[in-house]
Amino acid sequence: MEIQELIFFYLHENTDLIEVQFRFTIDSDDEIRTDFINLSESDDFGYNLIYEDYNLTNEEDDEDEMYWLESPSIDEDILLSFLNEYYIIHPDKMPKPELI
Repeated sequence: MEIQELIFFYLHENTDLIEVQFRFTIDSDDEIRTDFINLSESDDFGYNLIYEDYNLTNEEDDEDEMYWLESPSIDEDILLSFLNEYYIIHPDKMPKPELI
């Protein structure tokens, strides 16, 4: 069983949970699955889902370059690979489909 479509994902930074909504290949278009996975689970599998976006600016008044940290982002392709492996290893954690 493989994820056919990743519909939605969001990192809840304050709790380190990733909320995901997706469909498996066996699901109909009227079904969706929702799960909350702790970010540490992806680390345990060797996946680094989070990358930090930096904007590099050089102020004319300041000789030093300054980095402005934006919010962390999730790499969608890596997330998809992680989820497929995660549910193969942990089929008991697979969420049930819900009708939409």
